[in-house]
Parts: sequence; C-alpha cells; structure tokens
Amino acid sequence: MTPYAVVIPTLVRESLPDCLAALAAAHGPRPEHIVLVDDRPATPVPDPERLEHALSVLGDLRDRTTVLPGEARGPAAARNTGLRAVTEPWVVFVDDDVQVGPHWCAQLHQDLGEATPDTAGVPGVITVPLPGGRRPTDWERGTAGLARARWISADMAYRTEVLRRAGGFDERFPRAHREDADLALRLLDAGWRIRRGCRTTLHPVRPASRWASVRSQRGHADDALMR
Repeated sequence: MTPYAVVIPTLVRESLPDCLAALAAAHGPRPEHIVLVDDRPATPVPDPERLEHALSVLGDLRDRTTVLPGEARGPAAARNTGLRAVTEPWVVFVDDDVQVGPHWCAQLHQDLGEATPDTAGVPGVITVPLPGGRRPTDWERGTAGLARARWISADMAYRTEVLRRAGGFDERFPRAHREDADLALRLLDAGWRIRRGCRTTLHPVRPASRWASVRSQRGHADDALMR
C-alpha cells in the first residue's frame, strides 16, 4: 500500500460536511493523514461550531485529521500550509466543494501504484452534474468545463518531495483559477510527467449570485501572471 495524505483548503462552506462524509465513506486504503486548512479570515472571528459540525462526519478518520489555520491568502497559500505538515510520500489535494466517489480510496491506491518513477502527479476524473429539462446557465457551463481541465487541483495527487523541490504552489495567485495550471506547467518543464488517473470525483455546481460572472472576470489578472 502506498501511504498518502489528503490536504483540503477550506472556507468552511456548506459543502464541507458532504466533502468529508464522502471521503469517510470511500472504500479502500485510508489516508494516513488528513490536513484541513481553515483559511477563513481572522476577523470577524470564525464560528468554531461550524467547523466542528463538519468534522463530526469523519468518524474514525477524525483521529487522523489535523486542522491548521490559514492566512486567508487563497487556496495556493493554504495548500502550501497543508503540504508543510505532510510526511507521506504522496499528497492528494481535494477541494471542499467536491465529493470523492464511493471507491475513491481503492482507485487512488491503483493510481499511485501505477505511477511510473517519472510521474509527479495523477489527477482524478472530475464529473459535473448538470440540471435536466433546461439549458444550463453560464455559471453551470463554466463549472462543467472543470471536467475537461487537465491539471485541476479539485482532486490532484502529487509526489510530496517533488512538490517541495518545486516550491509548491505559487502564492502570488490569490484565487482558485490558474494556480494549479501554473504548478503543473512548472513540473512538466522540469521533465516530470502528469498522468490522468482512474478515480472519480463529483464536482456539484455551487449556488451563484448574479455577480458570479463579474467575480470570475477577476481571474484574468492571473492569466497575466502566468505569462
């Protein structure tokens, strides 16, 4: 069995309990360690009961779970905080708005076991459920595009030591937008491979306000940073 840790950056959204419950229910070799990085701003003071409610669904995995405070600087910095706490040879980054599949742990074990020595990362297969009976909204179509993303960090396994040597995620990226592609491209440029895995993860479409598209446009600043 290949030991692995799971790192989850979170703003303790309503989706977090479903994310942790799916991880706890998945069949197969369990993670040695789960690192939850609470990236909520320090002011106003975060509600501790909201986080404890989410942790309560972990069952026996609760004893393997560490909660670390983030610095509210975005998912790249939060993932690096989690990475520093990992001692296992593989680290799997999972976002707090996804739900791993029922056989995810077993499929992950297969993914890691089949990784060649020159493979640095193995992403999972993301599926996005869309509503039936009507055309999807722009927001729903945008989320559905994540299923075609090549290096999405919603479910991405990396060799821990390779990631550390690469400097982890670039913390200049403040949003969940280009930080995952930037890291993958740096590893590919260094001669590593990233091979698609077989494990499956569900990415539901989050509710969105009328300003969702405006917030998404801010991500174009990250495109400039990648250049």
